[in-house]
Amino acid sequence: MSAETDGQGRLYIPKEVREKYGQKYHIVLYEDRIELIPVADDPLAAVREAAGELHDTAVEDVREDIESEAKAEAGKAGDDR
Repeated sequence: MSAETDGQGRLYIPKEVREKYGQKYHIVLYEDRIELIPVADDPLAAVREAAGELHDTAVEDVREDIESEAKAEAGKAGDDR
């Protein structure tokens, strides 16, 4: 998909893209390109949705799970040698 800016630099995003991703975007600049990252209408709700079942989990429990997984992965890496 491609788009062009008008004489004032405005970029028109096709309707189907706006309907899927919304009206607000962060513009991310890279050395050789730019990217548009959709911004949720309610960013806090988006974070809560992304957290899913972790929403009500204690930080300590999450930390323990991460440490357990890291130790298991380290053990697997040691077995491969």
